Amino acid sequence: MGNERSTEKRRPKTTRQGEAVLRIARASPLFRSAQQIHTELRAAGDSVGLTTVYRHLQALTEDGVLDTLRTDSGELLYRCCHIDEHHHHLVCEGCGRTEEIEGADIERWIEQTAGAHGYANTSHTFEIFGLCGRCQKSARAAPQSAKRPLRTQPRV
Repeated sequence: MGNERSTEKRRPKTTRQGEAVLRIARASPLFRSAQQIHTELRAAGDSVGLTTVYRHLQALTEDGVLDTLRTDSGELLYRCCHIDEHHHHLVCEGCGRTEEIEGADIERWIEQTAGAHGYANTSHTFEIFGLCGRCQKSARAAPQSAKRPLRTQPRV
């Protein structure tokens, strides 16, 4: 996302709680909040405090193990991505499905635009939100009275 990743993923100090957080994060292809991960940990019988979950999520993110996405409301969501290099996300606002995408054209445009204004060493975030084919099909099949406008953040 906004920061470059090392090609080698380092792991934070291994603890029982850290392993539990990582296990839950790896279990879903969707971006999820710290609260959602915490709730799932508690449901699985892991006694981990929410502050501890946040601490481990931050460490895993800093070490490049997890990727983050910030919603329109400002909430930070976490996910294990399959691409180690810098990439972006295409996120379904209906079901939360996420595709990892590379954007060479976007990267060139950002560098050119920054350079044209005298900026260097820039960072950025770039995500695309929309409806996947399945959610589009569901929206078309829904009665007109049940249709609602697009969400501004993914439902995960």
